[in-house]
Amino acid sequence: MGVYEVDAEEIAILGWSGGSLPTHPRFPATQGLCGAAVASRPAVFGGDVSADRRYLTTFRSTRSEMIVPVMAPAGVGVIGLVDVESDRLNAFTDDDRNMMERCATALLSLWDAWRTG
Repeated sequence: MGVYEVDAEEIAILGWSGGSLPTHPRFPATQGLCGAAVASRPAVFGGDVSADRRYLTTFRSTRSEMIVPVMAPAGVGVIGLVDVESDRLNAFTDDDRNMMERCATALLSLWDAWRTG
């Protein structure tokens, strides 16, 4: 799992689980499945990332991914992303998306504290 900050030009990792830094800790805000989530705003599923041209490798073991945007209040836009990955194909369901959307909403207060910190 990774938590990313989003600005107008870049997506950058803030924290992650796993033994090593993701392959792309920083990348343009228009690239990857993360960039697709920033552009579209709803969660993005990559059921088989090897078949998705948008995928940027995070970990070699990743087979599926789900990215949920953290939305700024008042419709300002996407300020962050919660990115979960699995070594199984089609690992994520709508129930997982619902839970991660609740997590993304809960993160908003932490984001505000971190930014003003």
